[in-house]
Amino acid sequence: MTKADILEAWGAYLSQGRRRSPHTVRAYLAAAARLLDATGDTDWTGLARLDATDLRRQLAARRQDGLGNVSSARELSALKGFLAFARDRAGMSDAQAPRLRGPRVKKGLPRPVTPDEAVNLAAAVDEDASEPWIGARDRAVLLLLYGAGLRIAEALSLTGAAIPLGETLTVTGKGGKQRVVPLLPIVRDGVADYVAKCPWSLSREDALFRGAKGGRLSQGMVQKAMARARTALGLPSTATPHALRHSFATHLLGAGADLRSLQELLGHASLGSTQIYTKVDAATLLDVYRSAHPREQD
Repeated sequence: MTKADILEAWGAYLSQGRRRSPHTVRAYLAAAARLLDATGDTDWTGLARLDATDLRRQLAARRQDGLGNVSSARELSALKGFLAFARDRAGMSDAQAPRLRGPRVKKGLPRPVTPDEAVNLAAAVDEDASEPWIGARDRAVLLLLYGAGLRIAEALSLTGAAIPLGETLTVTGKGGKQRVVPLLPIVRDGVADYVAKCPWSLSREDALFRGAKGGRLSQGMVQKAMARARTALGLPSTATPHALRHSFATHLLGAGADLRSLQELLGHASLGSTQIYTKVDAATLLDVYRSAHPREQD
């Protein structure tokens, strides 16, 4: 067995067995390749013998390359998954990853924009575009992110089969999991305006949001349009496309939505991922308190 054979099996397991995203597969394959180069193992039995000490040694070497806490934690997660896979392939009865605690990673709080800022951003990308249909396209994408809480990848994965939009939309999220999200009239109208202006054919199999040359719209183009809009509006660099999804969640929670419902709308596998928005709301309240309370003005 060669290094290439091992990596091919690992990659197939990640993409087909675990349905990981292409980005995750590339990152996990790279981590496994570095471990194989460091240990020289080219068979499942040898890899199955690696333990926490070997992982600690590998992480220490990566640290010397300048790896930070967040990247180290991601590297460790990839390596533990890889060794668990190797132990299973080697026929071990206990095919668990070696136990090793990763570096502490402080989870940052999302920084939502206000409802007015969200609407203004959608309008600004429309006004700034080089062509009317491109402006309508970018506005429609941002409205889906803020009005329906979609991830940018989810919005760009929509096909012509989604139109015409109804009061709800079935979205395929991470891990191929589907969820149903309600659509506000302004979101439906925004997408309909784009569809009416789009010069490209939008068959059921084609990408709904198209680039200037007709291909699938890339995340980078949406991010660039958002960057221009926030500069024009004087908003901070934290006003990104993903911040609109954060804003969707934060504003719903502030209006009284319960966490379980919010979890369903966001497509979170774990309620713990949704609970971070309770901290966001508390942080917002603290900012208001500090700016408004008389004692804080002394």
